[in-house]
Amino acid sequence: MHSIEFCAGAGGQALGLEQAGFKHAALVEIEPDFAETLRLNRPQWDVRSADMGEFDGRPFAGVDLLTAGLPCPPFSVAGKQLGELDERNLFPAALRLIDEIRPKAVMIENVRGFLSAVFDDYRGHLRRQLSKLGYHADWRLLNASDFGVPQLRPRVVIVALKKELVGNFDWPEVDPHNPPTVGQCLRDLMEENGWRGAKKWAARADDIAPTLVGGSKKHGGPDLGPTRARRAWATLGVEGKSLANEAPPPDFVGMPRLTLRMTARLQGFPDTWQFHGTKTTRYRQIGNAFPPPVAKAVARNLAVALQAKKAISLAAA
Repeated sequence: MHSIEFCAGAGGQALGLEQAGFKHAALVEIEPDFAETLRLNRPQWDVRSADMGEFDGRPFAGVDLLTAGLPCPPFSVAGKQLGELDERNLFPAALRLIDEIRPKAVMIENVRGFLSAVFDDYRGHLRRQLSKLGYHADWRLLNASDFGVPQLRPRVVIVALKKELVGNFDWPEVDPHNPPTVGQCLRDLMEENGWRGAKKWAARADDIAPTLVGGSKKHGGPDLGPTRARRAWATLGVEGKSLANEAPPPDFVGMPRLTLRMTARLQGFPDTWQFHGTKTTRYRQIGNAFPPPVAKAVARNLAVALQAKKAISLAAA
């Protein structure tokens, strides 16, 4: 099975798809540092540094799956919620590419605000446009913590399938066990430099993390978000005003800061995954990522739906 991905970012969704058995025909990402992150980790991937709005999808006609992590600001409750009026809204570009490529299935990730009542009409418009192209669309709010990620991170996943495939797809079931706490997840990284308070800190950090906020080109830096978010981190014994370059030293006293590697682990990235660019750029990639375990769970069920169709076709032949 082959996929093509747009707004690929740092590769969270792409990694999950890979783990679910998909091979990437191409990954399209407009940000040069983000694209370099993809190449750094997977030199064999065909990474295109290109604008999705100007990309010609016709050479990729017929791939099994089209995926995208479309920009969140048009629908984010933290923004102005301009939706279709926001210049960063790439749903029209996605619809054009779906029309050009005609994949068997589509998977698009966006923020919880997409489900706000203010966007009822726009969601109906998308559903009608996809139906005209021969797809049945559905969406669901998924929490990363339901799939083993030690972070709440609610995200909307939109799935559209060719109408003959709809009966083969089920939304993934949540994990039967709770994810690890922040303390359980990060203790080994916190004590890398011999911090003697790591065990006590881990016992205090006994819940999952608040949603990481990566910011955008215009807003946000290497910190854990606005005042409300920092208060939530403080209850876990984490100082959220900035990120640290390394773990606390042996005699450190106070609330530790997270490193980039710690935030990446909280997003579900493997420790081997590298990020290219400045500290702020790397944190943007991490904080805005689609957690790989969530992407894998949805993609695995899409793979089942696609393979079921192939099996039926082969049997008929």
